[in-house]
Amino acid sequence: MNENTKNKIMVFLMAGILLILSLVCWFKPAKEYSDSERRVLAKFPQLSKETILTGRFMKDFETYTLDQFPLRDTFRGVKSFSTLYLFREKEINDLYVEDGYVIKAEYPLSQPMIDNAAKKFQSIYEKYLQGTDTDIFLSIVPDKNFFAGEDTGRLTMDYSQMVSSLMEQLPYMQYLDLFDCLNLKDYYYTDTHWKQENLLFVAQTLASGMGVPISTEYETKEVPEDFYGVYYGQLALPMKPDRIKYLTNPILESCIVTNFDTGMPVVTPMYDLSKVTSKDPYELYLCGNSALVTIENPNALTSKELIVFRDSFGSSVVPLLATGYSKVTLVDIRYINSGMLGGFIKFKDQDVLFLYSTLVLNSSTSFK
Repeated sequence: MNENTKNKIMVFLMAGILLILSLVCWFKPAKEYSDSERRVLAKFPQLSKETILTGRFMKDFETYTLDQFPLRDTFRGVKSFSTLYLFREKEINDLYVEDGYVIKAEYPLSQPMIDNAAKKFQSIYEKYLQGTDTDIFLSIVPDKNFFAGEDTGRLTMDYSQMVSSLMEQLPYMQYLDLFDCLNLKDYYYTDTHWKQENLLFVAQTLASGMGVPISTEYETKEVPEDFYGVYYGQLALPMKPDRIKYLTNPILESCIVTNFDTGMPVVTPMYDLSKVTSKDPYELYLCGNSALVTIENPNALTSKELIVFRDSFGSSVVPLLATGYSKVTLVDIRYINSGMLGGFIKFKDQDVLFLYSTLVLNSSTSFK
């Protein structure tokens, strides 16, 4: 076979591949959602004179074609494998793997975001808590990069500066330190979150700081399905799965959990096992990302009440705290405007805990 024939074969072969991919792109149904990436995919952009003249159509069309490209997850996996293991890059899209854990390199500390969080907490204090008999606490959940970043030579945010900045701006809060209570093994392999079955010491640290006894005896139950977290889809590589476990005891089983997300109170399970097969199985803990949830405990170890301003990390640790309180109210100000809270909560003499992860504090524009 001469060189000219070889060149023709390669040209026809590449043309055939491009033709097939083009046909598949045009005729395959567009997906609305990526289960692996847990996000809505781009839709075909609006075609109009305005979008063409402004260039918005071509920009949105490029995003659409990237999201809807055939075998997208396969190609993403090839890219991740090549970047991390062939070219020996430290990270891809800020993700890296250490001891089987997928970790996001959270860097740098955003002081404007910390200031924004402090300003939001301050407004809540001035509107609802100032002048009451509430005891106010602040605690921060470190992300996985805190435990692995420096040891692997990666950049990490200035966690000490985050804590000191918040405490300087919020002097009326008592700080409860969790950084020394945790290690990397307390987190899921492929997700951002911590494991509830590893949080007894964390819960005891919080409860002790607030002066409340909590249960220490629990039965551990395991969900049979494998759990692949949010980083699994973002990295697009085969990784070891986790199993979600949850802790229960007679006190927790007697609690009444009410979700106010729909505007009408709905009684829900403490652990909603139907969420195990949902897009985010971690939402089995306390209704997942819900704006307002209450836990009423008829067999509480005290008559005190607790209000927790929290993100999703609070969903799995608050049930352990609930054993010590007659009522716990969870508030997620990412989903409810803080100015509306007076219509739902009477602030008087409760313990009030602001419990947030470094991930949310360093990106606090989600607060309402």
